[in-house]
This record gives sequence, structure tokens and C-alpha cells, in this order.
Amino acid sequence: MQRTHPALEQELQQLIIAACNVLDPPTELMADAPLIGPDSPFGLDSLDAVEVVVVVQKEYDVRIGSQETSREVLQSLRTLADYIRREQGAG
Repeated sequence: MQRTHPALEQELQQLIIAACNVLDPPTELMADAPLIGPDSPFGLDSLDAVEVVVVVQKEYDVRIGSQETSREVLQSLRTLADYIRREQGAG
């Protein structure tokens, strides 16, 4: 049974809030909320998505390749954290 480690999701939330200058960040962990788009509690758009990809690749030394991959990976904090864990485990 795989246990979840919300520390990475929490860390990612703080990183994204700082990198994208989120003015009114959520006070609790929003691991399953949409990361990008009109339903995002962070208020992020497609330009922010590029910023998130750049900062995550730099901070965690992972590669987020194609546009399709990034769309899949950036669905939520949880999908992003799962991707980072997978990539770091594979390397």
C-alpha cells in the first residue's frame, strides 16, 4: 500500500505561490484542486503554467516534456507531485 506524503504537495504549493506571485493564496493544502484555469484556487492561467514548469524543472531536476505531458502533469498539485516522485525514482 502506497502512503501519500503531503509534504511535497505542500512544498509545491508554496513554490507555485511564490513563483507566480499569487496574491490571494489558499490557506489550506489544495492537492486535488485544478492547478491551471478558471477553477484554480491559485488563479493561474496558461502563462503561469509555463512559469510552473520552469520552476519545477529547475527546483526538482525533472524534465516536463511535451505540451500534452505538461497538461497531464499540471492537472493538480497531486498529479505534479506524483510525476516528480516517479521521475526522481526512475533516475
